[in-house]
Amino acid sequence: MKSNLLSDSSMTLIDESIVAQVNLLSYPDRFCYTISHDDQKIHVRYRDNEQPSVWSLRNTDGQLTLEPIDAISQQPSATELLAVIEAALLCYPAQKEVTLTVVRSRFPELFAAGVLTADGNRVIVYAEVFWQLPRLWHQRGSDAPYPIRYGFSQGQRHPLRPPKPSGLVYRRYIPWLESTLNFRRVVIDNDLQRFNCWMNDPVVAAFWQETGDMQKHRAYLEMIDADPHMLNLIGCLNDEPFGYFEVYWAKEDRIAPFYDAHDFDRGWHVLIGEPQMRGKPFVTAWLPSISHYLFLDDCRTQRIVIEPRIDNLKMMRNLAYGGYGSLKEFDFPHKRAALHMLLRERFFSEQLWVPRSAVTTHSLSLS
Repeated sequence: MKSNLLSDSSMTLIDESIVAQVNLLSYPDRFCYTISHDDQKIHVRYRDNEQPSVWSLRNTDGQLTLEPIDAISQQPSATELLAVIEAALLCYPAQKEVTLTVVRSRFPELFAAGVLTADGNRVIVYAEVFWQLPRLWHQRGSDAPYPIRYGFSQGQRHPLRPPKPSGLVYRRYIPWLESTLNFRRVVIDNDLQRFNCWMNDPVVAAFWQETGDMQKHRAYLEMIDADPHMLNLIGCLNDEPFGYFEVYWAKEDRIAPFYDAHDFDRGWHVLIGEPQMRGKPFVTAWLPSISHYLFLDDCRTQRIVIEPRIDNLKMMRNLAYGGYGSLKEFDFPHKRAALHMLLRERFFSEQLWVPRSAVTTHSLSLS
């Protein structure tokens, strides 16, 4: 079964006014770098009391170039270089590539990972490759995918899944909110009261239909915890919880009978529990970030699916902004749903981790 994506790239322009900010944070290898950009210079500092390194960032006739201009930056570590590259791509979010002036022999692991590419005398970073590098945003210890060994669940053959992570799983600085967004594993004893409050919010209840008391919601979270194909997460901005996310492996999920689920397809559900964190600026942060997390979590994941209720028009509009195509409508026992899908190739090649100023509603045809 082949997937074809119909798109009009002229209608998917990046809203650079949202993302072009001066002060940034970057978290390569779980370190935190503070970055400022002014007058074609990037200043990078790892510790508050240290002298920042300085880099030249120039955009000349559409060609973005990055090079060190002081003694400190001449010998950067790999983590500092990654932080600088992220800053350059956040300052120029429509840019497809960056040309670097660095000593090639110092970064063999970045060449081996495909982050740096040699092109004659130039060293190039391609944005769509760079944003597939887990070590900047994903919080796991290893980039190696979990080995494949097959098992069965409810009659469905599928790869056995890795153990569930604990704590923080994803972290990313959002320039237009001037905040760090993260996803962390649910801790039932700590999060139950908040989850109960969110589920009983009328806006949430209208679509989730899971109102109830603390006992009911403890049982619900314990059920998700015990299910190896699902992972429940809390979304936070600057460590303040704002929403609940359930991510799942589609092959073992109730969605599998309704389309040709592949072994590493992922899916997700969401509720935004804090009213003050609903709206476009927040959606453009968390929606591409949950997609990004799922693509980083396993490099074999090529497709992400989601199935909102067909009367959830706001959600479907947001999914279109995030690059999800509408496949079809179908009936679950509890709702009529609209199946949407995001392709890995589209997410990275069209740089969908940043907001769009205008989009068309795309369709996916499966044949």
